[in-house]
Amino acid sequence: MTRFSRIISFPVLFLVVALACEARLFLQSPGFVRTQNTEFILNGGPFFFNGFNSYWMMNVATDPSQRSKVSDVFSQAAASRLSVCRTWAFNDGGSQALQISPGVYDELVFHGLDFVIAEARKNGIRLILSLSNNYKDFGGRPQYVSWAKNAGAPVNSDDDFYTNEVVKGYYKNHVKRVLTRINTITRVAYKDDPIIMAWELINEPRCQVNYSGKTLDGWIQEMASFVKSIDSNHLLTVGMEGFYGDSMPEKKAINPGYQVGTDFISNHLIKEIDFTTIHAYPDIWLSGKDDSTQMAFMQRWMTSHFTDSETIIKKPMIFSEFGKSSKDPGYSLSARDSFLNAVYTNIYNFARSGGIGGGLVWQIMAEGMQSYDDGYEIVLSQNPSTSSLLAQQSNKMIALDHA
Repeated sequence: MTRFSRIISFPVLFLVVALACEARLFLQSPGFVRTQNTEFILNGGPFFFNGFNSYWMMNVATDPSQRSKVSDVFSQAAASRLSVCRTWAFNDGGSQALQISPGVYDELVFHGLDFVIAEARKNGIRLILSLSNNYKDFGGRPQYVSWAKNAGAPVNSDDDFYTNEVVKGYYKNHVKRVLTRINTITRVAYKDDPIIMAWELINEPRCQVNYSGKTLDGWIQEMASFVKSIDSNHLLTVGMEGFYGDSMPEKKAINPGYQVGTDFISNHLIKEIDFTTIHAYPDIWLSGKDDSTQMAFMQRWMTSHFTDSETIIKKPMIFSEFGKSSKDPGYSLSARDSFLNAVYTNIYNFARSGGIGGGLVWQIMAEGMQSYDDGYEIVLSQNPSTSSLLAQQSNKMIALDHA
């Protein structure tokens, strides 16, 4: 028993040493991710990737006794060669808030975000950090507007987030505070840290007061210019789902029957925005439709946005949220794997001609995180078939770097 254990330890030791060497190489010469025409570029060559969402990381890392969950996800993701993670750099008001009130921050929560960034760096996984939320979860637009209202500002709805000067001032202060933060672990300012691949202005912006997308155009232009005035190192995106607006009315037929106040074309044409994003949840957007109808929509959605990013916007794209919920009628693990495989096949085929960097599945969690379950969770250590599928996609995308 002991002898056998020693024999099998050598390949394991070799793997550990190899991963450690790879991490050291990253630390020595990480490089910032750039864009060139419709491609992502790293250290002078193309950068293709497979990645994931884990929005909860800062929140969990705020408690030092729970930080192993963050470490576990990063190490398991790295083992599957997942190389980009999207997560939140906000929590406004409420429980375990990063920003307790406008301009007032909890240093312990910031330490949690410092830890997330440091662990990503250890594992060679780049981060896309979102700076706010459209929804009330973790504060978002509703919290900003509530703060302004309590301060006497003339606000009437959450859509005033995009136009009210007081609210916009709160948001800009948060952006500056995060970007100029010096990590207490790495001692590197966030704005100078290449492990951060990109900033995202807001997760899934929507605007009910103006469905054309023009209100968002103004806000994105102002905030994107502000971000770039502080940080010219990092890429920047909006955080959009991909709904079309009024700039090209014929495109609205691609939407799932409605608009949300964004315009995929005009919002992403803003100069300071470096790449486009789409999300897709046909199980929610086309609830009640069968799997074949939902998959047909997904195919149209991906193809249309890929084509528009490449030919009209002329910037690279990331498919930054997709998944299949265990709460869907008729759900099975094989159905989820089949769905993910179809999405990954599309991403890979698009990537072969350039124009898309990769996809970020929603979402990966560690064991023992049931309180965060939303139906889409994937625990790599408990789902070997899905884990294998993700690893296969990672290998295919990475191979394109050298094609």
